[in-house]
Amino acid sequence: MTLSVREHIQDSARADILWAAANCFMEHGYNATSIDDVARSLGATKGRIYHYYPSKADLFADVYRTGMDMNYAAVEPYRNLPLGPLEKWTKMANAHVNQMVATRQFQRAVWEGVELHLRGATTPHQREVLGALLQYRTDYGRIFREILAEGREAGVFRFENISIANQIMFITLNSPIFWYTPRPGETEGDVAAIVRQIVTFALRGLGAKED
Repeated sequence: MTLSVREHIQDSARADILWAAANCFMEHGYNATSIDDVARSLGATKGRIYHYYPSKADLFADVYRTGMDMNYAAVEPYRNLPLGPLEKWTKMANAHVNQMVATRQFQRAVWEGVELHLRGATTPHQREVLGALLQYRTDYGRIFREILAEGREAGVFRFENISIANQIMFITLNSPIFWYTPRPGETEGDVAAIVRQIVTFALRGLGAKED
């Protein structure tokens, strides 16, 4: 299940701003991106952006939040299904990796937001906002961690330290935000094959028993 920004935000003007901003942040990074850059990418005036966001920091925070909102929504249909931990994890992991591919601009902002917060490269107010968003991301990670714990108890996952396993798992599942670029003529089947390979690699790293 892949979800887009326009499925989350009914205000199409705001959705367009977020999409343009996410692309700019991905291409130039937070520090090198200006409201002028976003306005040019959008083909609009700065006033249109300032109507929604009083500062670049506020715009960046909403891109980050939207990226995480889409991730939560993508895995939500599978969280409470009456499935075993292996099947549930696989469905959620597929949904997650599809989000990394389809909304990688937003997911790169999430990654950069974590880096900015850890480096303290923001104002006190911005650090407070990013700290809350980082907790939002951490809570998302706990959803997968709980399934890993359940799967290890059931004997379908084999790993030593759950914190390390969860971190390495996400490094693998998140990896498309760093290297994936759509290719000319790429089909949905091509993308599905990429997603499947990433999920399989992560699954093997968790020591899962393969069919």
